[in-house]
Amino acid sequence: MSSTPLLEARGIIRRFGHVEALRGADFTVHAGEIVALIGDNGAGKSTLVKILSGADQPTEGQILVDGSPVTMSSPHDARSHGIETVYQDLALAPDLDPAANLFLGREVLRPGLLGKLGVLDRRTMAQRSGEVVRTLGALIKDQHAPVSELSGGQRQSVAVVRAAMWAKRVIFMDEPTAALGVVQTRGVLDLIKRVRDQGTAVVLISHNMQQVLEIADRVEVLRLGSRVAQLDARQATVETLVAAMTSGTAQEAQS
Repeated sequence: MSSTPLLEARGIIRRFGHVEALRGADFTVHAGEIVALIGDNGAGKSTLVKILSGADQPTEGQILVDGSPVTMSSPHDARSHGIETVYQDLALAPDLDPAANLFLGREVLRPGLLGKLGVLDRRTMAQRSGEVVRTLGALIKDQHAPVSELSGGQRQSVAVVRAAMWAKRVIFMDEPTAALGVVQTRGVLDLIKRVRDQGTAVVLISHNMQQVLEIADRVEVLRLGSRVAQLDARQATVETLVAAMTSGTAQEAQS
């Protein structure tokens, strides 16, 4: 693992009027790892993720990409730094097939005059999306059907593959298996591991402690707007995770 994080937050403060949602929060993620970001309701997870994905801006603090300070004023800025986010609502176009969804907002145009007229190069998009799906081993049974006709697990896979296709550094995943059954959950978790194995860092936001311990390499814990613990998932238990979230000290959590 490189000593320089792919993405780092230092001393992030976010105020909403008199309410301080983040109180000097820190966060780090390195290449090729799955980091679980956990905390009780109100800990500041969603606010921190919004800031690191460009959807919100900090009141104070610093964001670094590959060790260099950056300003992310929008999700477009985050994407320009190779950071993608898979939200719980997936943000898929239900009437379009998986290939069209993978290229949504990044459509490939036909060469020459047809491209200048806005004609899409559907063959190229289908070929490239098929290659990515095969490389990641995603379970998408019908790549020609509208995503509205796919199962919940397959729709989630489309969203994950889309993020992996464009992310150069980090993917944030917000409760990616919350609405899935056992078999579908297993397929999505395996897909997330394969994304990690391709070298892309994954940040998993989850309330499922068993799942966190199964899939994460590290766990970062927020409490009352600050990072209070960084844990090696291989040495952690559900009890230590809960202790970190409730005690507010890494020392108590690891003891």
